[in-house]
Amino acid sequence: MTAKKKKAVVAAAVILLLLVVDQLIKIWVKTHMTLGEQIVIAPWFRIEFIENKGMAWGMELGSKLFLSLFRIVAVIALVWYIQSQIRKNCGWGFLIMLCMICAGAAGNIFDSVFYGQIFSQSTPFDVAHLVPWGQGYELKPLAGSVVDMFYFPLWHGTLPEWLPIGGGHEFTFFNAIFNFADACITTGVFCLLIFYTNGVNGGKETVETTTAGEKSVQESDKAGAQ
Repeated sequence: MTAKKKKAVVAAAVILLLLVVDQLIKIWVKTHMTLGEQIVIAPWFRIEFIENKGMAWGMELGSKLFLSLFRIVAVIALVWYIQSQIRKNCGWGFLIMLCMICAGAAGNIFDSVFYGQIFSQSTPFDVAHLVPWGQGYELKPLAGSVVDMFYFPLWHGTLPEWLPIGGGHEFTFFNAIFNFADACITTGVFCLLIFYTNGVNGGKETVETTTAGEKSVQESDKAGAQ
């Protein structure tokens, strides 16, 4: 197996694995918890079931159909970009980060495409269950809600009165509720910004290292000839 083919196989396996983990978590939450229910793991970590129709971290932008179509286009573009980087023999770290972003985006697409069609409505009183295709809580295509569950209220208190913004009001850090797919996207983007800000070509370092090695060999040959 060539190096490029090996990277392609690993990339597909990573994306599939992350997708499976994401969906297993969401399906368990959807079919075992009522909407708004909390499971306290620790004072700073809870499983809290909510649903949103927006982007990662519950953000909303435009209509649900627009968001779903945007996600699909983004995933197609990411898959194409990953393939192009594999052909350029990109670095492993760069490749894994791209796969995490792609898997995260695809995971939330699954919710939008399938959950509204195959699950009954989650409410504060009823746990959702599987139903025949097309008999779910959302009849419109690509309009299913995204399932979120991870909540890390690391600190809760009242902000000092002297603060110009929010002073004297209660504040919770970190109050966003997110899912595994969101975490994959955020981790991938964060690592790309930290470790690959000098160039989006993940194979750049490999090329530079090889070139430097070739120059070193050439210099050694010249010194031996003298």
